Amino acid sequence: MIALSLIAGIGAFFLFLEFGDADGLTWLDVFRAVLILISTLWLAWGAVTAFVGMTTRARPPEGENVAPIKGRTCILMPVYNEDPVESLSRVAAMEASLRETGDPADIHFAILSDTRDEAIAKQEREVFERMVRECGGAGRFFYRRRENNVGKKAGNIEDFITRSGAAYDYALVLDADSLMEGETILRMIRRMEAEPGLGLLQTLPKIIRAQSHFGRAMQFSASFFSPVFARGLAMVQGRTGPFWGHNAIIRVRAFAQSCGLPVLKGKPPFGGHVMSHDYVEAALLARAGWTVRLDDDLEGSYEEGPENLVDHAKRDRRWCQGNLQHMRIIGAPGLKPWSRFVFAQGIMAYIAPLFWMGFILASIAAPLLVTPPNYFPVPGWPFPYFPPSEASMAIGLAIGIFGLLFLPKLLIALRSAVTGEAKRFGGIGRVFLSTLAELALSSLTAPVLMMFAVRSVSQVLMRRDGGWPTNNRGDGILSWSEAVSAAWWITLTGCAGMLAAWYLTPELFLWLLPIGVPMIGAPALLRLTSLPSRRRLMRVPADAATPRVVQLCDIVLARWGARPRPTSIQSVTTVPNVGVKV
Repeated sequence: MIALSLIAGIGAFFLFLEFGDADGLTWLDVFRAVLILISTLWLAWGAVTAFVGMTTRARPPEGENVAPIKGRTCILMPVYNEDPVESLSRVAAMEASLRETGDPADIHFAILSDTRDEAIAKQEREVFERMVRECGGAGRFFYRRRENNVGKKAGNIEDFITRSGAAYDYALVLDADSLMEGETILRMIRRMEAEPGLGLLQTLPKIIRAQSHFGRAMQFSASFFSPVFARGLAMVQGRTGPFWGHNAIIRVRAFAQSCGLPVLKGKPPFGGHVMSHDYVEAALLARAGWTVRLDDDLEGSYEEGPENLVDHAKRDRRWCQGNLQHMRIIGAPGLKPWSRFVFAQGIMAYIAPLFWMGFILASIAAPLLVTPPNYFPVPGWPFPYFPPSEASMAIGLAIGIFGLLFLPKLLIALRSAVTGEAKRFGGIGRVFLSTLAELALSSLTAPVLMMFAVRSVSQVLMRRDGGWPTNNRGDGILSWSEAVSAAWWITLTGCAGMLAAWYLTPELFLWLLPIGVPMIGAPALLRLTSLPSRRRLMRVPADAATPRVVQLCDIVLARWGARPRPTSIQSVTTVPNVGVKV
């Protein structure tokens, strides 16, 4: 995979140099070629991950253990200013799903509250007490609220491990929006018991309940594309796998012995408590000799995603700060080489947009820096003229870069048609239309996301701490005023960039429109993509058949007087209550 990525990146580098050398090589050509090299390496790595993921299919470990579970497990749900009815209804649903299996495994639940709002904290206690009464769970359900939420989520988990960890063999770590089928939880526990060297087992969560155009595009991508990329990731990382902080099970003793996190010297954003703690904890487990594994064959693992670009950008800002903080950790002693590589990947994920932005700005400003050649000798003709030696290289370079972006997803769609997987997503025709729709939407939103990413990286480099904002888990519809407030600066940047291109490099103006137009129309893009979708495209299996644990969650929400959000094409009111006592 590394070799293929290097071949693609170095190939693009030399193609661009030859492209520039046709009319005399300048220092600016070399600079832009280096930017193309770095950017192409990153794109190629994502593409080969997908290609590797398509070579095999996920499968359970051979001779999967079905013996009775001996150890005790605690399911941990950290909450931070969340809607208590929404979050605790998921706990009740998972308890009911476990009860439906009839398995006598010893499993407890712990609500680990870091809530700062006193009104929400009061409601948490009230809803928790009701849940315990209805589930008959005295002695199996626990709630505690920290007085000081030092260390955020990582500190919350550490506090539980330190105080209560010795009472448990395993701990299933969730987010407040996590849902998991009872059968999936039991399979995870059995896999931990079958492999004493397994320190952490990560599942691939699928997004549910998405309603907006943006949310449903993310949901489709998570259900249709992500399993292939995750398969490639699982194959290449092996025993040094990923940890994404939720929907994963840990061996408590291994975690306690290996994963104490340092407080980094200095102030945030680079100092202080580790924010993207999950990557670091996976690296520390691997350093201590424990296996960290992604089992991408496990179904029944769900989460909810942001419904609009603004909420996505807010969450991404926190991840950006946490990943750039890893620059302080990547050289820590004793880490596995692959762990260091994962840190480098995470850092690159956020600085890659800077290279694309640098390439665009350098291309626009080229006349101010070097004497440009005349690629438009015929007045009024909109297409550039390249000498024969340049034209083929320019076309080949463009095709190669766009191929790295689009080809993996198109191949995944083709593969689904061959394997029959497309039937679960509405049929072959709908799958290809959905893939094209997702590619179109991601192409439109890419320049806007690039600007948000550039701003996030710039803020971190200027040592501005973004903190840990509360997630918005509502419907996510943005008003026009909210959209304008969030994206006016992107519109101004887009207008300035296109005006600069018009005056400095008019020959590039048309070619920059796919970037400039979405930036100029960013407020409209934010607003329109946050509106509810009619679900004609980008359907997922959960649209046709609501997962059982989601049905149980809807039943609990209805019992508690909350209105469940639609999950499937059916109305929620048609979900049958089959006598599950919740």
